[in-house]
Amino acid sequence: MTNSDDINTKKITAGVLGIVLGALGIHKFMLGYNTEGLIMLLVTLLTCGFGGAVMGVIGLIEGIMYLTKSDEEFKATYIDSKKGWL
Repeated sequence: MTNSDDINTKKITAGVLGIVLGALGIHKFMLGYNTEGLIMLLVTLLTCGFGGAVMGVIGLIEGIMYLTKSDEEFKATYIDSKKGWL
């Protein structure tokens, strides 16, 4: 698998995880953003799920953003620059 294939796989996986499990921050952990992922997870759990609605919307938006970027944009923004939020 080439580096381009790795980036595309990571982009698609993170995008789908953001859309499906965004409230739990799984997509953040997958990209190596452990602090951001932990924040999303704790907000969801410590508010008994009420904060999960907000975190879910953030995850949905981020998932869509990941999937709509080109592989080069995704790599530059989320892998090289380590942009943690939206």
